[in-house]
Amino acid sequence: MNKKLLSLVGAGPGNTDLITLKAVKTLEKAAVVLYDALANDELLKYVSSGAITRFVGKRYGCHALSQQEINTLIVEYANRYGHVVRLKGGDPFVFGRAQEEIDAARAAGIEVEIVPGISSAIAVPALQMIPLTCRGITESFWVCTGTTRSGDISNDILLAAQSTATVVILMAMSRLEAIMDIFTAFGKKDTPVAVIENGSTDKERIVMGTVQDIYFKTQYAGMGNPSVIVVGEVVKLHPSLNAEKIAGFTVHQFQHAVIESRTKLL
Repeated sequence: MNKKLLSLVGAGPGNTDLITLKAVKTLEKAAVVLYDALANDELLKYVSSGAITRFVGKRYGCHALSQQEINTLIVEYANRYGHVVRLKGGDPFVFGRAQEEIDAARAAGIEVEIVPGISSAIAVPALQMIPLTCRGITESFWVCTGTTRSGDISNDILLAAQSTATVVILMAMSRLEAIMDIFTAFGKKDTPVAVIENGSTDKERIVMGTVQDIYFKTQYAGMGNPSVIVVGEVVKLHPSLNAEKIAGFTVHQFQHAVIESRTKLL
């Protein structure tokens, strides 16, 4: 009898080169692959010809199956075929509902393994040369979901908007205007913002602005999901803004200017 195993595999942010070697090896051994909308389907080239592959959706505005239906499929396929891979965009443990699938598998006596992936929250800004932390500018970052299970804006965004940290928001384009209103309410209307759509892929686009105008800029550009939203002073380190806004400054001079401006505010 085949060993019953669920492998939760991170597919990375979209570019097929940004998947780990362990993830590729796991796909090669799978009997069944259940893949998400955010996982690049070109990764299925690593799956053996005899394996079953099935699209199960799961992203904002795209739900081929409910989470409960996916849980049921995992158990059914594992019992019948043995090794099931659940291929998820980014990293399985970053807003990937991994725990719900782990609980369902374990309750059915199925072994579980995790293959971490490169999270879009970090990789997508990095590919645009936007660091989430930078000495002298920001010492930390938040990664938040745009909305909760109920559809409300996460209370964590209220807290993040009051900090000096970089704030990365995922799955939030439908609530972008309301989220920017929260940042405005805490005196952040001039804080730089970048919105990166389809990050790491050949369809990648970026729109930059400030808290007070980014919603209108993204509407004009027709930006949509999937997008990563970055709010914070580090956005000014994007190469285009360095050239246009702080020409003649070194990074250290820019950092000093940011610190000085904060001191004046205090």
